[in-house]
Amino acid sequence: MAPDDQALVSRRRIFVTMPMRCQESGQSEGGAAVGRSLQLDYSKVRAYWGHAKPSMLGPYMMDGFGFPASAGRFRFRGELNAVAEAVKDLRSSISVLDFGSGVGAWTEYFAQRFANVVSVEASPTLYAALKDRCSRYPNVVTFGGDVLSFQPKGRFGLVFLGGLLMYLDEHDVRVLLSKLVSCLEPDAIVLCRESTIRQGTKTLQGNYQVVYRSVETYQSIFSAAGFDVVSVEANVAYLYPQMACELVKKWKARVPERFWCLPVIGRLVYWGLRLGYPWNTKLIPRLLAKLGREFPVLTNHFFVLRPSSHATVAQREASVRSARIAEERPLSAC
Repeated sequence: MAPDDQALVSRRRIFVTMPMRCQESGQSEGGAAVGRSLQLDYSKVRAYWGHAKPSMLGPYMMDGFGFPASAGRFRFRGELNAVAEAVKDLRSSISVLDFGSGVGAWTEYFAQRFANVVSVEASPTLYAALKDRCSRYPNVVTFGGDVLSFQPKGRFGLVFLGGLLMYLDEHDVRVLLSKLVSCLEPDAIVLCRESTIRQGTKTLQGNYQVVYRSVETYQSIFSAAGFDVVSVEANVAYLYPQMACELVKKWKARVPERFWCLPVIGRLVYWGLRLGYPWNTKLIPRLLAKLGREFPVLTNHFFVLRPSSHATVAQREASVRSARIAEERPLSAC
């Protein structure tokens, strides 16, 4: 192995931080680290999602709060407007690559709008729901497996990453994005939707492992992977469910479990915030910010990316070499 390749392998063993999805009980922030070099344990990431419930609440991390089943569908409809705006100029004849497809809601939407969709999901329970949901679409091809070891074939006009990058170490985010460059059509876009924090990087350890990054951190990673950030938009549809999640979490932390009454409390909190949507998603955080409090702790953003026209040949070669090294070793990411 060449010295440069040995250096790349060595860097894989270290997670380098740079300048939160709703969390259920058991997803403690006590194991969080801010600004430290930590790697995700992909076996734990895989184990967590291996038991995910195949519903609209499960992939959105909204299970266990007492919310109605309609909560997931309402958030999806809100996000649908943002995605539709982002892809409105794309030709209907393009192929779409949907990484981390969950139960297939986005795959189904893309199948109705574009010529072909390739959908990849690692969770066995979510993949079964994905296959069942999209079985009636002849233009959908599904794959069950790891996105890092998956080798795209053909060329795509759109790649959708819906909440996937937060389950990858920074190096693997770059590897994944770099691998996509060669299979993108001219004028193609990569659309990412990721949970974010306001500053820096925060890594949660324990049974639920995830990396929350700031918008600035993601922009830096995208640039290093050879992409220009065309636009960044706040995911407004994420905010009030996240506010509800964080309020219910506070209730659960202060009240004995036998008095939680989640079917009642969860619905009261959810519907109370939904009645004030979308004004409360701006008013409440602003009022609390004046008191020195961040609420909600987690935010969410859409990133529209295009391969950089200014990326150097050396950057491209390094990205390809890095991806090749990653492919040579066993992988078990999300």
